[in-house]
Amino acid sequence: MSRKATLPRRLVRASVLAFVAVSVSGCAVMHPGLDTQRLAPGEVPVPLGPPVRDNRSPMEAALACFGDQLIANGGPSRVIAVGDVKDYTGKYSINEGNAITQGGALMVYSALGKIGGPLRIAERFDPTIGERELAYTDRRQLGDGNAHEVNGNRVPWLPYFGGTITQSDFYIVGGITELNYNIRSGGGEVQVNNIGPKARVFTQSVAVDLRIVDSRSLVVIKTISLTKQFSGYEIGANIFRFFGTDLFDINIGAKGQEPLQLGIRTALEEATMRLVAATAKVDPTICMGQRLDTIPDLSADQLRGRALSQPAGAVAPNAMDKGDQTSATYPPGVSLNLPSGASGPNASAGAASGDALQIGFEFGDATLTGPGQSVLDRVVQRAATGPSDLMIVARDTENWDPAKRDSLLDQRITAVVSALANRGVPIGGITVTWRPDKSDTSIHRDGPGRQEIAKIQVRK
Repeated sequence: MSRKATLPRRLVRASVLAFVAVSVSGCAVMHPGLDTQRLAPGEVPVPLGPPVRDNRSPMEAALACFGDQLIANGGPSRVIAVGDVKDYTGKYSINEGNAITQGGALMVYSALGKIGGPLRIAERFDPTIGERELAYTDRRQLGDGNAHEVNGNRVPWLPYFGGTITQSDFYIVGGITELNYNIRSGGGEVQVNNIGPKARVFTQSVAVDLRIVDSRSLVVIKTISLTKQFSGYEIGANIFRFFGTDLFDINIGAKGQEPLQLGIRTALEEATMRLVAATAKVDPTICMGQRLDTIPDLSADQLRGRALSQPAGAVAPNAMDKGDQTSATYPPGVSLNLPSGASGPNASAGAASGDALQIGFEFGDATLTGPGQSVLDRVVQRAATGPSDLMIVARDTENWDPAKRDSLLDQRITAVVSALANRGVPIGGITVTWRPDKSDTSIHRDGPGRQEIAKIQVRK
C-alpha cells in the first residue's frame, strides 16, 4: 500500500485520538468545584470537591413548621422510638448492590430530629453500647474515676439502682415496599451509516408504608402509605464505523435522574410528620403547605420560628370560600401591624385596645408578615419589664360563620404563640385573655377598617 493511501487513515486516527484526549481533559477541567491539593512532597495531588453541607430535603420548612406547631399547641412532651424500617422491595444488582437504601430507620430518626420541639427521641435501633455498659455496671466494673458511697463504704464503681432508661410513648416501624422500574419511558434514535444522536426519558416510582404504635398497649395508632415518582433522561451521540482497516467506536452523551434515595428520604420525612401529628392530635395541614418542590437553602434548624409564616401574597382558601375575590387583596404598604394610637393609613383613633400593641392579619390569612414580626419583638421587649398585652386584629370585612372564624383564629393564635416561643417566651407565660365567644357574631371594631379578634398577655 502506498504512502498516499495510508496517510488519510493516519490523519483520521490521529484526529480522533486528539479529539478524545481533548474531550476527556476538558471534562476534568470543566468539572465544577474540583480542585487538587498536594498533601506531601512527592505525592500525587488529591482531587478535592465541594465541602460538606447539611443534607436538606424539600421537607425542611414543613418539618420546622410542624415543630413550632407542636410547641404552640402546648401538649405534653412525647418520647418517640424507631424500630426497623426495612427495604422490602428485594431489588438487588450484582454490580451495584441494593437498589434501595438500607438506612430507612436512620432517615426516620433524622426526620424526628428535624421536627424537634417537644419531641424526645429514644434509642431502640442500636442500644448495644448502652446495654453493654449496663452489664458492666451490674458486674460492678463500670466507673467514672470518682469514689462513690454505698452502704457507708467508698467504692470505685458506679452504683446502679435501676430505672435510668426512659420509656418510649410510641415507636415507628415499617418499610420501603415498592420499587417500580420504568413505569413509562420514551425517546428516539436516528443513525445514518452508524452515526447519529439518541435521546430518551424514563420514569420509576417507590412507595413507603409506615405505622406508629403505642409502646405500652402495642395498638397501632395510625398507618400511612406514600408513593413518589422519579424521572430521568439520557441523551447522546455515537460514531461506529471503519476508516480503512481501523474501527472507531465513539460515544458522547449525558444522563441524569432525580436522586432515588433523596426521594425516599423525603417520603419518609413526610410520613413521619403525619404519624406524629396523629399522636399529638394536631392538624399538620398548615405545615404541609410549606412543603417545597425544590431544596431550600436553609435547614430545618435554621427555619425554626419562621416556617409557620407562609409566602406573602398567597391567597388564603378562607377568602375564596366566601366568594369574595376582591376583599382578599389590599394596596401594597398598608399594614395592620401598628401600635394603638400610631399614625398611618390604618392608625387607630381611640382604639379600644388601649396601650396594647397590635398585630394584624390580612383577609382570611394566618401568615405573620415582616411588620408583624417587628411587633412581636417589641412585645418581648416590653414583657422583660412586666406583663405586655398584644391585641390581634383583622380586617372588618371578615364576617365568617362561628366555626370558620374559630378555626382561623386558632391558626392565627398558633402562629403568634409559636413566634413568641421562638423568641424565648415560655409557653406558660403566654395567655389568651380574651377571644369572642362561639355565640358572639358581632364585629368588635378597633379603628377604621379593623376589628379586634383576640387579646394575649405575655410574661417572661
